[in-house]
Amino acid sequence: MAEAVELGSVSQGIRTMFFMLTPNESSFQKVEDVPQYVQQATPFFVGLMVLELVVGVLKTGAPVVTVSDGLTSISSGMISRLPMLFMRGCELTGYMYVWDRYRLMELPWDSAWTWWFSFLGVDFCYYWVHRFAHEVSILWAAHQVHHSSEYYNLTTALRQSLTQQFTSWIFYLPLALVAPPAIFAVHIQLNLLYQFWIHTELIRDLGPLEWVFNTPKHHRVHHGRNLYCIDKNYGGILIIWDRLFGTFAPETDKVVYGLVFPIKTFEILYVQLHYYLYLWKRCNIYKKLSNKVSTFLKGPSWKPGKSRLGDHSENPKVAGKEVPHDPSWPLHLQVYVVIHFLLVLRIYHDVFENKMILSQLTILGMTGYVLLTLTALGYIMDQRPTAAVLEMLRCVVMVTMQRYGYMKPLLPSLAVPTEAFVSLSLLYWALQSFTQMLSIKKKAD
Repeated sequence: MAEAVELGSVSQGIRTMFFMLTPNESSFQKVEDVPQYVQQATPFFVGLMVLELVVGVLKTGAPVVTVSDGLTSISSGMISRLPMLFMRGCELTGYMYVWDRYRLMELPWDSAWTWWFSFLGVDFCYYWVHRFAHEVSILWAAHQVHHSSEYYNLTTALRQSLTQQFTSWIFYLPLALVAPPAIFAVHIQLNLLYQFWIHTELIRDLGPLEWVFNTPKHHRVHHGRNLYCIDKNYGGILIIWDRLFGTFAPETDKVVYGLVFPIKTFEILYVQLHYYLYLWKRCNIYKKLSNKVSTFLKGPSWKPGKSRLGDHSENPKVAGKEVPHDPSWPLHLQVYVVIHFLLVLRIYHDVFENKMILSQLTILGMTGYVLLTLTALGYIMDQRPTAAVLEMLRCVVMVTMQRYGYMKPLLPSLAVPTEAFVSLSLLYWALQSFTQMLSIKKKAD
């Protein structure tokens, strides 16, 4: 019996990833009863990423993801969820506020019509969330994170923004006038999960489905920096919105992925926040207040004298032969970074699992450690001169956390090897820092 239940939950989990749940099994009266579909999808994220890696190697003879880019994407996904440790999601909070105070009518929560109406409503609103995120610079500052990878694989789907969630909720508020929050809570998750599997180059064409649904073929175009790809194919689950509103483009020339001006770094806080700094600097160039405001509210390519969205005349030409940013770095450091990433992933998981029983101070401290670790690992991947000192300081914090029981091994049987590895990590980076300081002193002399 337990085996049948387990198989049923696996089946439901897989169907959740592809928007194949029925209204009967995913309609709920109360928000508290709605499953945490996104949180429960973690094993399926991992499974599909491993499957893509294996199939990619068999099909092309090379991995579809690099260590540095893949870890940066997953790190972005981790950072994007950190606010959930301190507050309920903005989308649901704002939605429930409008529903409780201003709803015009109450569609029945157990009706299939309500379920399908909410599906269309959420997907329609997502189209406009996504479109505005490309056409308004201050919103693009958040969304550009998702486009910053020069690769296109399932890890790219996890490259999410820390700040986008603080504005996207506004676009869903009209639905709160009629659709129950519990049904919205289902569809906002299913819409997000569907978009995971379309981030792959291995699926080329899905035939007639391409007319109605957003597919890997359509979404590849969206992630391209080719001129024909820019500001196209915004749809979430359905591509019909793009066909209706004139933002659809078919895949033609080879797609070159990433930002128009690639950032060429794996430092996670820079990936997340660099565009805000760019906008601030750009705004200070102008003297007129109207131009300063327009820097934030018009398109990323806007300049004084141009239309709202500007043009792409200054974009670097895309020839189709561009090589993604992938600097070589020693294999032993790659292994080191992967192991430490897995250790911080365990801490990250434990914090979310136990957030109801941990003090706010403990959660704040653990969050700080996660950010410190992801930053330090990014410095190592970037091979920055200051990486050794930062990593040594992080290792000091890590040893302290291990000493007071805040850090657990990946498996109980690995407790002693983990403790030894952490101590050796500190020793290694202390020696590296000391060697660096001696070298600097010799040059100064």
